[in-house]
Amino acid sequence: MLITNKLDKSFGPVGSSAGYLLLVAGGIATFSSLFGLVLVIIGAFFGFTSTCTITDYENKRVKFSEKFFGIIPTGKWMPVDPSMKIGIKHSNQIWTAYSRSNQSMDFESKDFRLILFDSGNSEIMPIKKNDSPEKARADLEILCKMLDIKAME
Repeated sequence: MLITNKLDKSFGPVGSSAGYLLLVAGGIATFSSLFGLVLVIIGAFFGFTSTCTITDYENKRVKFSEKFFGIIPTGKWMPVDPSMKIGIKHSNQIWTAYSRSNQSMDFESKDFRLILFDSGNSEIMPIKKNDSPEKARADLEILCKMLDIKAME
């Protein structure tokens, strides 16, 4: 059973919004020029590219993946061995965009991520994103049971 957990937009909220704008502008410009198709492709790339983690519970492996255009996954499968652990980490990302008048706008994203650690307690990859610590703890128990590994203390 494969489970895909979407994590983030690759270019952040500002790059993603700019991609959507290019996609719409390119769609309108396509009626008068074929150059509009180039804008559509660039807009789709920036607007829909995202990161995710794919977990295969049957074969006990995970893959951190970049999905180009939102549909083309990349990445390599990593087997999960019993010496690995899963822990919860508080994530606080801030995306900053600047306007033409040099005014900054900050977009803040706070969440709790389930992180896969190796036997030496080094971070390998994020597995899942949650809004609250309670949901993260519940998902931690489920993931540990399904992948047959221990949780970090």
